[in-house]
Amino acid sequence: MDKNAETTEPKPAGIPKKGAQEAFRESAEKGMTQAKETYEKMDAATTEASDLIKNSYSTVLKGMKDYNNKIIEFARANTNTAFDFVQEMSSVKSPTVFIELWKEHSRKQAETLTGQTKELTVLAKKLMTETPLKAGVVDSFNRAA
Repeated sequence: MDKNAETTEPKPAGIPKKGAQEAFRESAEKGMTQAKETYEKMDAATTEASDLIKNSYSTVLKGMKDYNNKIIEFARANTNTAFDFVQEMSSVKSPTVFIELWKEHSRKQAETLTGQTKELTVLAKKLMTETPLKAGVVDSFNRAA
């Protein structure tokens, strides 16, 4: 081998100065701290959103149950009223009485249906206002950001 030939082997890098190591360590620790804080915020937001979804689901389920029960109650009342009306009409002997009973029944049914509609509207509004799902979930994540 020729002693004058240059070697192409890489030279080992020198050990960085103590200040550079310290700066690197501090930067890494700061990054880890920020990552941990962000993770904790997101974990809390996810937990809060999950709880909100569970509670909203329960609220919606109860509200729908109440709404359906009210519809069944109204259907039963309206069916009983219709049977009572038919029974009354079966004993009518004159056209005049028939028309009077028909008019009275129609007026009462219109009033009843109006009241039932109002009750169902109140239940539907209550269900919608007691279920702030979208806003609550968005707020949870906005606080975490």
